[in-house]
Amino acid sequence: MSLVNISASSLIPAPPQRVYDIIADYRNGHPHIIPPKHFRNLVVEEGGIGAGTKIRFEMVLLGKVQQAQSVITEPEAGRVLVESTTDGLAVTRFIVEPHDGGKTSHVTISTELKSQGLIGNAILRFLFRRIYAEELALLAEYAVRGARRS
Repeated sequence: MSLVNISASSLIPAPPQRVYDIIADYRNGHPHIIPPKHFRNLVVEEGGIGAGTKIRFEMVLLGKVQQAQSVITEPEAGRVLVESTTDGLAVTRFIVEPHDGGKTSHVTISTELKSQGLIGNAILRFLFRRIYAEELALLAEYAVRGARRS
């Protein structure tokens, strides 16, 4: 089993608090930013916002569906949110930092994955970077669209 680190970052045209609140809200925010062709059936089992939330979901990679359960922690509430799978195979961090005096946000999604050799590490990196680029684009769209409603 090898360890694979994958990350992607983007500038999001919305204030950090708004962006973080979307990511941390697994009932009404987060479901809008996950790419539907890669993630499905997100169910909140406990909590729903930030630390203490427990979720389960399906992830589709190369046509194969994988079940996962994660527990959410907030090592730095308002800045860093962590999803840790209950099987210990993956830890995903969402880091939101102010940019341009707090008018925009620099967001990084990074995953530390224990590869079981089913898919080569280079392929995993390629797939996850594409998924994260799509997720960051959805986050930007949702953050801006929601800000217009306010």
